[in-house]
Amino acid sequence: MDSAVLLNLLGNENRRRILRLLADKPCYVTEISEYLGVSPKAVIDHLRKLEDAGLIESTTDDQRRKYFRITQSLRLEVSVSPYGFGAKSAYPARNSLDMSGRCPHLSIETPDANEGPDDIADLAAEYARLQELDRELSVAQRWVHGRVENALAEIDERLGTEADSRFYAAVLAALVETDGTVEAVAEEVGVPEDAVVDALRRLSDVGVVTRDGTRFRVR
Repeated sequence: MDSAVLLNLLGNENRRRILRLLADKPCYVTEISEYLGVSPKAVIDHLRKLEDAGLIESTTDDQRRKYFRITQSLRLEVSVSPYGFGAKSAYPARNSLDMSGRCPHLSIETPDANEGPDDIADLAAEYARLQELDRELSVAQRWVHGRVENALAEIDERLGTEADSRFYAAVLAALVETDGTVEAVAEEVGVPEDAVVDALRRLSDVGVVTRDGTRFRVR
């Protein structure tokens, strides 16, 4: 789902409260109405929007009461900093996703997809292990964000606050990853060569990079 649509949808407090309630158990309209303290008509309108977005679905019981439940898991991340604003949403990966080689900076033990937990005790142990991994990844993500902010702040200090620090950071990273030619850096960053030339000239003026013929490198 588009993150902008999701942000707009969840901007309403009552819709967030509905999802919080449905995360505990499926509910019908009257239950939700009493929980929110709003009219059933207003609840139905919120439910329709959530259902149209694919976040919830409904089923009818033997008494012809319509129950609503959350359809599937969805993760929304929002990043706000002096260097940018962004939002992204993602559904959980399939169990068949091969994690080997995908996280070279982290050590993640992934069980064989064909060898699932044998019984409820194994499932409980696996759940506890994954919860701990989730906490560790959250800390690691905060650590990375902090280091990114520090790096961009340092670039700002070197080049001036009017500089596009993320662009210059991308150029510097491309110098490390490529052979240092303007053509290679432009291809890596995905910008015109003229923009790379201007960036490298400024980085050279402040002593961050040096030039050796047609190649540049970070000091």
